Amino acid sequence: MSDAQAADLFRTSFGTDPEGVWEAPGRVNLIGEHVDYQDGLVLPVALPQRTWVAARRRGDERLRVVTTAGEDLVEVNLGEVAPGVPAGWAGYPAGVVWALRQASYPVSGMDLAVHSTVPIGAGLSSSAALEGAVGAAASDLYGLGLLGSDQGRAELAGWCQRAENEIAQAPTGGMDQAAALRAIAGHALLLDCQDQSLQQVPFDLDRYGQALLVIDTRAEHSLVDGQYGARRAACERAAQLLGVELLADVPRDGLEEALGRLGASGEEDADVLVRRTRHVVTEIARTRELVALLQDGRALAGEKLAAAGALMDASHESLRVDYEVTVPELDVACQAARDAGAHGARMTGGG
Repeated sequence: MSDAQAADLFRTSFGTDPEGVWEAPGRVNLIGEHVDYQDGLVLPVALPQRTWVAARRRGDERLRVVTTAGEDLVEVNLGEVAPGVPAGWAGYPAGVVWALRQASYPVSGMDLAVHSTVPIGAGLSSSAALEGAVGAAASDLYGLGLLGSDQGRAELAGWCQRAENEIAQAPTGGMDQAAALRAIAGHALLLDCQDQSLQQVPFDLDRYGQALLVIDTRAEHSLVDGQYGARRAACERAAQLLGVELLADVPRDGLEEALGRLGASGEEDADVLVRRTRHVVTEIARTRELVALLQDGRALAGEKLAAAGALMDASHESLRVDYEVTVPELDVACQAARDAGAHGARMTGGG
């Protein structure tokens, strides 16, 4: 059992038993890609792959973290946690503790041992799974009570997002942390990133003899290489030019007019802004369409299944052409899946 691996590593590393082991899942997004930071709609589902954290409170302000992935033990004083400190993977758990302390929760030092089966760098939210497990451990160990209600879990997800944004310095939206802490079995999680409201959408593929295949292309992926941030900045600039707060405020039936305004804006990269905006607005619309299909009460078969697959295909094409975040490995994997009988296929994650 993977929780036992985390506990064993804890004993080996720290010479004592942990007070418990906590876990959180990775996630895959069915549709709604690169719209969370524009207050759009996203539809993730939790994966069976998870991250386990064995933890114990300390009597001082030290945080010590170790992982079965083979990294060296990292130790940091909580008062020294800051953007980029500690560097690397340890910034995620340190950031969660930092964020909770920023919220005036009485959290102090901990020893943490981490084991994960979520592929790292594959766009399946390995960082959010780590943050969620650490946040859950801190909540229980320090009596914060954040796990007992969806409202508390939503708050914790927000602090985990702040940890990733400010300490690990990855400019992600809130979808990943929401999925790690708020998803339930047999459902997809429709999250409105504008107000963090959610609906549990029925998504029980076994019932209809279907399966969701997640393919790890092994293509390299990073949220801190500048490309993710560049896409986000382009969306923010397009919204400013259109006089809206975020691109989610552009209605689908007003898209062509908005694209015309951007194209005539005189900006040096007007064509890029047009394509980024077109992706965000049409992707939000596709998410609405897929949710309506899943909620209409009919079996996920026949024309309904074909329509769902077509929406996934259209999402990938938009990400390939308008958002430019696919790579050959992703395009080949999607086409191979379709050729082998998949009803639809798309990339997921940052790209």
